[in-house]
Amino acid sequence: MTAETIGEAVRVAVQDTYREQWGRIVATVIRLTGDWDLAEECAQDAFAQALERWPRDGVPHRPAAWLTTTARNRALDRLRRSAVEAARLREVAVLTEESSDGIGATVDASGITDDRLRLIFTCCHPALALEARVALTLRTLAGLTTAEIARAFLTSEATMAKRLVRAKRKIRHAGIPYRVPPAHLLPERVHGVLGVLYLMFNEGHTASAGPNLVRQGLCDEAIRLARTLAGLMPDEPEALGVLALMLLHHARRGARLDGAGELVTLEEQDRSRWDRAAISEGLALLDEAMRRARPGPYQIQAAIAACHASAPRARDTDWTRIAALYQRLAGLVPSAVVQVNRAVAVAMAQGPAAGLRLVDELTADAATYRLLPAVRADLLRRLGRHREAATSYREALALPASEPERRYLTRRLAELGEEAAGPPPGVVECG
Repeated sequence: MTAETIGEAVRVAVQDTYREQWGRIVATVIRLTGDWDLAEECAQDAFAQALERWPRDGVPHRPAAWLTTTARNRALDRLRRSAVEAARLREVAVLTEESSDGIGATVDASGITDDRLRLIFTCCHPALALEARVALTLRTLAGLTTAEIARAFLTSEATMAKRLVRAKRKIRHAGIPYRVPPAHLLPERVHGVLGVLYLMFNEGHTASAGPNLVRQGLCDEAIRLARTLAGLMPDEPEALGVLALMLLHHARRGARLDGAGELVTLEEQDRSRWDRAAISEGLALLDEAMRRARPGPYQIQAAIAACHASAPRARDTDWTRIAALYQRLAGLVPSAVVQVNRAVAVAMAQGPAAGLRLVDELTADAATYRLLPAVRADLLRRLGRHREAATSYREALALPASEPERRYLTRRLAELGEEAAGPPPGVVECG
């Protein structure tokens, strides 16, 4: 292999490991050191060393373990330079013996054995505002970028960056400990943890930007953590609900793109390619959650996903029930995302004009939701208002989106023909 080929192989390996393992590596170093900033800095140093050493030494058999060990050793070196950290260093030495492979987990009074899930609970401290807990955990442990988190919260990247800085400062100044509370105190943090896991899954299910529609590793990790949480808290219906929701959505992954990598809308998907085992498990989990008679937002969303999963054909979908479920969800979660999805369901049940009226009634808060102009464009297209539809498609194309979504929107715009012609700029939930 040439030096150029080796360099490209290393770059891809580092990039893939960063995308899939960043959060786990940072989580491990935070557990060992108790220092958030130090863990992030040392993880960054480890990736920099990989880019320097792997072209010469080769990519390790277990890249994540190599990076974790390197980051941990870097953290120990940093702590040794500070005499005031002697006590912490002794604690780290004990913890290091407990996980000698660099990626292991310890057990504490909480009963949580998964290193990453333990730290998600740690970060979701009730002293922080719920939004700050979720955002900070997504950034540090799930590995999402500030821009991706900002889009999830319908705010600007600059605003989200400030919130993350404030949250870290509060943790430091208030002396919030980096430890998981005892098991009987875990329920007070579960709402934030569920938010982290689902937003993590959602970014994997439909990436907000980049070349791929789906980030498979992010989906798999979110499902794994949700499954661990459901096992830890089997009597918490929302934990069962969020796992059911993920499985029912993820079951469609094999049909969301065609052979050429182009996006396929939900109504056009080949349902024989859906993962029936995942659907069966998701439906069973939803039934188990609902038997506890404490319905919450994730159970309602799972019920909506179940309507789609249970319909043998697109035309058999019970859109009237879905619209009613979205209306119920809006009473619990009054967000632009819910309102836009309710408008889509109403459009499918009552016609595009009814859906468009709901879209046009949305408040200014919904304007930052990246799928809004795509939804409006689709409804206008169905009504034959092609020039207005084209304007909305162009607005949608001006916003961040994955490449498959962008190509889909471009095709839709082209299909409108000369009647809607105009200068292009610089989604609907399609399944």
